Amino acid sequence: MELSILAQQALNKAKFYKSTPTIQGLPSDAGMEVAFAGRSNSGKSTILNTLCGRRALARTSKTPGRTQHLVVFEIDESRRLIDLPGFGYAKVSHKMKAGWKREISKYLNYRKSLVGLVLVMDSRHVLEPLEVDLLSWCDEANLQAYVLLNKADKLTKNASSLALREVREHITTFSNSEKIDAHLFSAKKKHGCEHAWATIATWLCFGNTDAGI
Repeated sequence: MELSILAQQALNKAKFYKSTPTIQGLPSDAGMEVAFAGRSNSGKSTILNTLCGRRALARTSKTPGRTQHLVVFEIDESRRLIDLPGFGYAKVSHKMKAGWKREISKYLNYRKSLVGLVLVMDSRHVLEPLEVDLLSWCDEANLQAYVLLNKADKLTKNASSLALREVREHITTFSNSEKIDAHLFSAKKKHGCEHAWATIATWLCFGNTDAGI
């Protein structure tokens, strides 16, 4: 069976496990997990819902910054998705923003079960400073990363292609560029799901009988 289909079937079973403001509240650091990060208005939670085939699995809102904790979604006993707090435009206090940044940093630096990071960008505004920093961190940490340029449906074909080219050219500057990829995505039109599913399937070893599937 194709990896993308295996991942789709598995992610359809994802369920909310818990929400925690600190990494100390996360499940035991075992197994494998994929984290989702992005600016508060990038559509990160909507992408999670789209990939999991669930309308309200992750909390969404017209107001940016609704994801204020580290939210854990359990796929099975050894696999998880982690929705990280959105950064950038949330209308919250500087103290809370600093707290989010601190916990995200701890999570990325110390979570051993993290096998890949999905970084969601608004295709109309790519490579903002914090996004560049996250990609640089993934390169230095030798961590697999997958950039989804969301809201591609809001751009012309030429403009979206230019945005993708800009991100991919930036990726080529990294020493571990072979571990970082980027694709256009539209949660609204469900464009880009197949490749995203296949990527996540590879990271979480779907189809590998030794990994419990």
